[in-house]
Amino acid sequence: MQDLTPDRASLEAIEIASRDEISALQLKQIKWSLRHAYDNVLHYREKFDAAGIAPGDLNELSDLANFPFMVKDDLRRNYPFAMFAVPRQQVIRIHASSGTTGSPTVVGYSKNDIDNWAHLMARSIRAAGGKPGEIVHVAYGYGLFTGGLGAHYGAEHLGCTVIPVSGGATQRQVQLIEDFKPDIIMATPSYALTLADEFERLGLDARNAALKVGLHGAEPWSQGVREEIERRFDMHAIDLYGLSEVMGPGVSCECVETKDGLHFWEDHFYPEIIDPESGAVLADGERGELVITSLTKEAQPIIRYRTRDLTRLLPGTARSMRRMEKVTGRSDDMMIIRGVNVFPSQIEVEILKDQRLTPHYFCELAKQGQLDSLTVMVEARPEISRQDKDAALELLAQNIKTYTGVSVTVSVGEAGSVERSMGKAQRIKDLRPKN
Repeated sequence: MQDLTPDRASLEAIEIASRDEISALQLKQIKWSLRHAYDNVLHYREKFDAAGIAPGDLNELSDLANFPFMVKDDLRRNYPFAMFAVPRQQVIRIHASSGTTGSPTVVGYSKNDIDNWAHLMARSIRAAGGKPGEIVHVAYGYGLFTGGLGAHYGAEHLGCTVIPVSGGATQRQVQLIEDFKPDIIMATPSYALTLADEFERLGLDARNAALKVGLHGAEPWSQGVREEIERRFDMHAIDLYGLSEVMGPGVSCECVETKDGLHFWEDHFYPEIIDPESGAVLADGERGELVITSLTKEAQPIIRYRTRDLTRLLPGTARSMRRMEKVTGRSDDMMIIRGVNVFPSQIEVEILKDQRLTPHYFCELAKQGQLDSLTVMVEARPEISRQDKDAALELLAQNIKTYTGVSVTVSVGEAGSVERSMGKAQRIKDLRPKN
């Protein structure tokens, strides 16, 4: 892989500012954001009043812990536009979730919000090793999902040439990568692996493609998946983080020169880590749930939003801004099997240890009598013999038992038997009866 370390002179001053400078800016912006939310959004005014707290009560950054949390249900209860802090006519774009588990969560953007988003995505692409003039293949979905347009606007803002492919039509995507020779691809990590499979199916070597870097987000992924993507494409695989409720992709991003955690763009967002059970704020370095407060959002300020993503905050390295460790699980993805907490990411780690297995898998939950059961569906690589497949099945079951303390059933199918993701991978299929 090429050395893509950005020129230090190309960095923004805030990226390498002192911690005191960053904290002073955050304090000023949090005060503005709290007042903006309280004065213009009834939901925040009622929640702050009920908690006996007012924007003027924040005098230092640690005082933010006294303000109430926001959760996804707050957005759903205020569907569609009650969370907007500016007149609807000043909202120039709306994104929304699919609403598969209730009303969609709606997010509105002012002109300044869109400009800031494009700026932060451009910063992320540059941190990942991208440069103006390069070609960016965007394989995130376009539409109400924030991935495609967020990546698109950021790449254009940086001065890149954008190929707006969106998701799906995998064979066509491979052909475009071969013909257009993009430098950068932006896709979910699971779809990057789907593309690698398609290269192989077509008799092409993905390592010969022009791609130098991939920015991958929208779903948790492990270090093992990074190594698999980098091995199969001979490109840097960079972690990109964001969520639609807060902005979209570009809230934080890894730097290609270190790949040691995602630098949080702290001039626009303030991160906290809390204990998922008690809600208490944890010190930097402790693992817990990520909570985000927006510092500059006009149309829809976000105050202490509980992301459900599990991570920890670490000191800056390539940039002054703090890093968040790679998110490998969500508190709401946790499976409780006979009293034991199990995350799909724990199972993924064990699958990726065995080169006889592909990285494609899903977990199927069911009931056996009164007890929950877990079956892990994986697939063998095409060149593996029946004997090796059986051995891989037995070893994976043993390793999962050792690592998680839970006995599971492992089913190993042929290559291609696990459904490929065209966007976010669905790792859990819950077949248990709904009470």
